[in-house]
Amino acid sequence: MAEGPDTFTDADAIARAIYKRVGGEIRLALPLGLGKPVTLVNALTRAAVADPSLKLSIFTALTLQRPTPGSDMERRFMEPAADRLFGRYPPLHYAELIKGDGLPNNIEVSEFFFQAGTWLGNHYAQRHYISANYTHARDVLIAQKPNVLAQLLARDGERFSLSCNTDISADLFAFRRDGTMDFIAVGEVNDALPFMGGPAVLEPGALHMLLEPPAQFELFSAPRRPVSDAQHAIGLHVSRLIKDGGTLQIGIGAIGDAVANALLARDRGTLAPLWSTAPVPLTGAETDPFEAGLYGVTEMLVGGMLALFEEGVIKREVGGAAIHAGFFVDARDMYERLRAMPPDQRARIAMMPVSFTNALYGDEAAKRAARTHARFVNGGMQVSLLGDAMSDSAQPGQVVSGVGGQFNFFEQAFALEDGHAILTLPATRQSGGKVTSNITWQLPVTTVPRHMRDIVVTEYGAAHLRGQSDEEVIKRLIAIADSRFQDDLLEAARKAGKISPRYKVPEAQRNNTPQGIANWLAPHRATVLPDFPFGTDFTEIEKQLLPALSKLSNAAGTKTALLALLWASLRTPRHPQEGEAMARMGYAPDPSLTEPLQARALRGALRTCASKSP
Repeated sequence: MAEGPDTFTDADAIARAIYKRVGGEIRLALPLGLGKPVTLVNALTRAAVADPSLKLSIFTALTLQRPTPGSDMERRFMEPAADRLFGRYPPLHYAELIKGDGLPNNIEVSEFFFQAGTWLGNHYAQRHYISANYTHARDVLIAQKPNVLAQLLARDGERFSLSCNTDISADLFAFRRDGTMDFIAVGEVNDALPFMGGPAVLEPGALHMLLEPPAQFELFSAPRRPVSDAQHAIGLHVSRLIKDGGTLQIGIGAIGDAVANALLARDRGTLAPLWSTAPVPLTGAETDPFEAGLYGVTEMLVGGMLALFEEGVIKREVGGAAIHAGFFVDARDMYERLRAMPPDQRARIAMMPVSFTNALYGDEAAKRAARTHARFVNGGMQVSLLGDAMSDSAQPGQVVSGVGGQFNFFEQAFALEDGHAILTLPATRQSGGKVTSNITWQLPVTTVPRHMRDIVVTEYGAAHLRGQSDEEVIKRLIAIADSRFQDDLLEAARKAGKISPRYKVPEAQRNNTPQGIANWLAPHRATVLPDFPFGTDFTEIEKQLLPALSKLSNAAGTKTALLALLWASLRTPRHPQEGEAMARMGYAPDPSLTEPLQARALRGALRTCASKSP
């Protein structure tokens, strides 16, 4: 029988033991996201800060952090709710150093994927970012010769599971078994993690050391954002592209929730009234309920995918599993649902390395046979009129998140028969009171190049681009752009000689407006298309505040918009829950002549939102 790991209850003691075992220099393989053993990593960081003779190099991704309020209004909203929304998740010490005075010379941290927007403007993080496809990140890590792997673990008796993060770790343990790698494996137990079986279960003797802290930390919870009209419309368009008996991957965020919600509504047979009143041309003929069901193969298991599994839409099994996934991080209720799931049902969700989920290499024939009619649905930030996609950077040199697995899924889509990569994005974005188009003539940064253009979906429809000429691609993308920008886009294409001077946008696509989408969806928003299809940790009052705060933020860049909100606070009828909402933000429930202007503007935003509610 294999010996159990050396067990510690004191984090600083296990940190000292790890440094001693490796001669004072740790090259740490640290999982992305939820799988970080925070108590242990913080102890390793403290030790290196205190003793410059120690060296600590960390390779990881997706360092989870609570957002930092950027304004007094954001602080008023976030601080009272932070523990409820994000969990009492302790900050990672190395991240606090990066945000503050910086890391000492004996500590280095590199990430290949950022929590979206977290490290914009941070010079250290941006300098040490490593751009890599998710499937290649493992090889980048191996090249750095890690001598310690540390991970948060679920426990069942004397067994341990990688739980939320088989993504790269499962391969590393396999390489150590076959002798191609050598490292010590250290775990930290957290009983809030669901025990996932199959490849996630560690073999006896796999761990060298184990931390069982007297107090376990709360897992990070990723709050679900409300799903907007545009996002619901995107989900509806995508739902018509998913074949029964096929394969599905969807990404995180409100659009992923919208896609999953639309697929559930399609299965329930409740979408016919929406299709009959659509203000834009529809593509895709897949509208029937799911009989054979879908098979899920996804790098990230998200709440929407789990809901599709729980309700029997995802049910087609491959090797005994209906879902193969590489990692998960979501709202706390998803962890609880997984833990409470009967073991035989939970066993149908197999956590795998991303070398399995994100690539066809290795047992390729079996993967091809399983991944029939594959649809890989991921979000982008902007798309050029020639089909390039930007998904990881806001401007040259500043990384918002990372490539992650997006390019991997485009590669699979082109390699598989009848596979498609579906890139989703709202047609516009608003910042500082200004609306701009997400479909542009050119991009400053490219994540997916134009020669891999496939299907792009906005709230105004789906553009099928694969195999089309540049001129036809331009026509199809302009057709799903916001009509306020279509003429400028068409003119840019004409100047470049990429479209006939005589071409005109068809009348059917000339009414692509937010109001048209809102009118289409309004009768169904309270039933088929709720703000939070899969629940939320926001209170009822906070749910009322969210759209008002968004409106206030968008108005902040223009005096005209702010004056309009101030005027609304005087002339528009009160919001039904205005007093409670203002009190939640730390303001007086009732208006007064002496209240701050930002409070008055918030009051106006609440009233404006109430007056536009269906």
